[in-house]
Amino acid sequence: MTVPTVVLALLAALCNAAASVLQRRAAAQDEERSGAAHTVVRSLLRLVRDRYWLGGAALLAVTAVLQSAALAVGSLSVVQPLMATELLFTLAVGSAVFHRRPDRRTWLAFAALAVGLALFLGAAAPSPGRDTAVPGRWGWAGLALFGAMAGFTAVGRLVRGAPRAALFGSASAVGFGGTAGLMKEVTGRLPQGAGAVLTQWPPYATAGLGLLSFLLLQSALRAGTLAASQPTLTLGDALTSVALGWALFGEQIALGVRVLPELTGAALMGLGSIGLAGAPSVHGAWDTAPPVRAGPVPGRRGRKREEG
Repeated sequence: MTVPTVVLALLAALCNAAASVLQRRAAAQDEERSGAAHTVVRSLLRLVRDRYWLGGAALLAVTAVLQSAALAVGSLSVVQPLMATELLFTLAVGSAVFHRRPDRRTWLAFAALAVGLALFLGAAAPSPGRDTAVPGRWGWAGLALFGAMAGFTAVGRLVRGAPRAALFGSASAVGFGGTAGLMKEVTGRLPQGAGAVLTQWPPYATAGLGLLSFLLLQSALRAGTLAASQPTLTLGDALTSVALGWALFGEQIALGVRVLPELTGAALMGLGSIGLAGAPSVHGAWDTAPPVRAGPVPGRRGRKREEG
């Protein structure tokens, strides 16, 4: 794990967290104006004129550049788990944007999730693998990714509120994990020359899966709060990437005596998820549009003097 890999991945996590917060604020304002019954397409047509949504979209583009650079110098199983720090960045940036502090239970739940994931992946110590996937394996991986995304989306349509946001977040996470794997494939083929890479399928599959994941993210942001969708989005992305790193690029995970800390990390992630599910912030208004401060009504003082 090199310093450039860590720095680039952390910067990508920060940009991604800020993008989620800004687009969640835009989605919350859109819900207040038009209600939550409108389709994602109609909402997007309105949101593209919102400065917060546009700022989030720009930061997503920056995230993609930073993530690609990190994947070019580091393994998939290292870069994506490092981006789990997006959880804490989301709370920090969200507190500043929404002018509200999450309750203590939410902080503890987020911390348990982040520490658990860090402990699990630190003990697993994923090893570097191939620059490109083993030939013939992308087809099976693609079927598994789309099957998981379709399953999460189908179940998400049957529920409302926080569960729906979490399920759509999970579907988006699987998609973004797959997108990261495809980005790794593209960067691994760059020594062939940019012209040669553009005649192959990975760049276009990356763009298509990335767009689908982005639309699922918009559904998750409209369905519920960041506290409901962000953990599944971040953790699902990391775990999907670790699985793809092992299955496609030959990145190995340490076992043996390291199984105990790995299980401890998994237990912390489970406790964090349970705590977060019951946290007030999941059902509260932490990441709705900040309240407008009431100011003096023009002419009110003059009217009082006239009445006196």
